[in-house]
Amino acid sequence: MQVIRMMLLFMILPGAVVIAQHQPVGEEALGTKKYEQYEKPEACKSCHVKFYQQWTQSMMSQAYTHHWDEIEYFELAVKHGEQDENFVDVAHGCNGCHAPIAFLAGDVPPPRPEENSRANESVSCDVCHTAQEVPADTSFNFNFLSNPGRLKYGNKKGKESPHHDTKYHKFTTTPRLCGSCHNEKSPFGVWVKSTQLEWEEGPYADEEVYCQECHMPKSVGRSAKMAELDTIAQHYFPGAHVNGKLAGVIEMVAYPMEREILYDVPAEIKVELYNGKAGHKFPTGSVEDRIVWLNVTATDAAGTTYHLSVDKKGFDGEEYTIAADVLAYQDLGIPLDDPDFKGLQRDGVPFGDRIFRMPYFDPQGRMTIMQWNTKSLGVDYRIGPRETKVETYTWQMPDDIPVGKVTINAALKYRKLVKPVADFLNVPEEESEPVLVNSASTWFEVYE
Repeated sequence: MQVIRMMLLFMILPGAVVIAQHQPVGEEALGTKKYEQYEKPEACKSCHVKFYQQWTQSMMSQAYTHHWDEIEYFELAVKHGEQDENFVDVAHGCNGCHAPIAFLAGDVPPPRPEENSRANESVSCDVCHTAQEVPADTSFNFNFLSNPGRLKYGNKKGKESPHHDTKYHKFTTTPRLCGSCHNEKSPFGVWVKSTQLEWEEGPYADEEVYCQECHMPKSVGRSAKMAELDTIAQHYFPGAHVNGKLAGVIEMVAYPMEREILYDVPAEIKVELYNGKAGHKFPTGSVEDRIVWLNVTATDAAGTTYHLSVDKKGFDGEEYTIAADVLAYQDLGIPLDDPDFKGLQRDGVPFGDRIFRMPYFDPQGRMTIMQWNTKSLGVDYRIGPRETKVETYTWQMPDDIPVGKVTINAALKYRKLVKPVADFLNVPEEESEPVLVNSASTWFEVYE
């Protein structure tokens, strides 16, 4: 992790939040706070009942305890640090976003989740509502300035609480707060997470459509039991682990280039995919784990179904975007202490399907799912905000295909973790089960 220390000036504008000088952030903030400086989420529950219940069901409350995060941290990151001392601080730094209060308290590695320590609070209420600023040009690697205490920052002006002081702070409403954990550089200086940067480079930043508008949508309600009705932001934070958020994020249309096709002439099918919903690329975040693929089949008049392979476009690195029978992830052998580890099947999806991904490569040039071991990136073949990709399928029909209607079905599917990796590391199946993002169908007639 990059060490970040900024010289901060006092803000003297009326109503401004005062920022102390010389406060460490990022990796340098390790051990600078104490657990008791931060309120437990249960303290918030007494007044903010709805927000608390939403948070407990969100990934924010599971950033440290979630099954894959626990396996990845203790079985891969921590053990990598044990094998190579250069990665010890990297393993500690994982907690800057997954268990920030534990990191700030210097409790690294924290106890495992079953020990029920305060690390289990993950990204709790007090983490975000006492975050004061990102004193740098770019938010990344947990470089937010934490100011725990009685004062809580929020997005409402003129609010009062019987338990704590409340102050409106614009920073709470901006993507810079989100970017401090949803942007990440590896020790090699490579952006291995860049969700907020993708937003910043896309069309929604200019329109001031912020992360919170989609991931904390507003509705009428009460922010606390004693509060009046108001427009409030929801605290469920839906994202990649919420199927309802994934549904329809990519719009799809499929069509043949001709409706009537002679049986011995190749059929040409087009599938258009448009990212009309996400303000960042899809997939985003832990792109080394994610896999999104387009599966296309044809069913003839007799009911026989055929799998269609995507046409190659010829761009550099395209081989990583078409599912194939190849091995990857050989650097898993480092934390597993197996120098002869041969790797795992790279994709775990039907060969010939188009994959929308950006491969990560270790220092030896091998594809990796260990983002901290990423020295370079491959081709970025993800779907950007308001971007359309068109995939072509040229199909030489079998000689004995019956005359009549052929139905084409296209399905865009998503896995949070590549299945061969999930299976090998005994990650619960829910992390690698396929989720249907969207589908499209079309047809053409075969004639003699």
